[in-house]
Amino acid sequence: MNLVGQLYDLLLSSTNTVAFTGAGVSTASGIRDFRGKNGIYRDTFRGYHVEELFGIDLFRSDPSLFYTWSRDFVYAQDAFHPCTVHNLLARLERLGLLRAIVTQNIDRLHTLAGSQTVWEVHGSAQWHHCLDCGRAAPYADIAPIVRAGQLPRCPCGGIFKPDIVFYGEPLPEETFQSAMTACQQADLLLVLGSSLTVYPAAALPEEAYRCGARIVIINDAPTSLDPRAILRLSDLTTTFVELATLVANS
Repeated sequence: MNLVGQLYDLLLSSTNTVAFTGAGVSTASGIRDFRGKNGIYRDTFRGYHVEELFGIDLFRSDPSLFYTWSRDFVYAQDAFHPCTVHNLLARLERLGLLRAIVTQNIDRLHTLAGSQTVWEVHGSAQWHHCLDCGRAAPYADIAPIVRAGQLPRCPCGGIFKPDIVFYGEPLPEETFQSAMTACQQADLLLVLGSSLTVYPAAALPEEAYRCGARIVIINDAPTSLDPRAILRLSDLTTTFVELATLVANS
């Protein structure tokens, strides 16, 4: 039996499978990852490294930097669609073979693919909140403003900020705790497209392993959990294409 067949058998035999996903899941949807060899954090914008644009202090001092740069990334969601990985994870959930998704991604493609239980530990741009008064606004209201080259301002005069976790901000406590509980209760954890280098999110798979979960890793670069994985593959898209065929034929 090949490795994908072994993965399918693990899914069938497990009673509580959780997927932990990173940026590598969305590269097949045309979204660049952050820290890979061609990741967006290697870019610069107006004299800043792109990673700096996700700092809360810089955002507060000059939000135009983030919004101008992110116009074709965060605010171009209509240009990106779920790929095979997103779609198959949603199907596995419908079949009862996947309990939840814990994701580091901010692109919402898991939800757009139809997954119901998704814990976005780094947030997303689905909602925005005014930094002054706390007023909420959905992505659908903010995106056209940003795409037009304008700053999204609240009626109070303050600036709306996406509910993405910026550097200098804490992770959403309730979401992170739900993700932690999901990982602690899993008997099988799929680590998909994540290098497991960004903490505290990367501590979640480690906690799953500590609590007895079997670990499967599918990622093109090594991770710190590789020695503990019972199954290790490198090509995420190819694996999920083959896995989708097994699911469809079963």
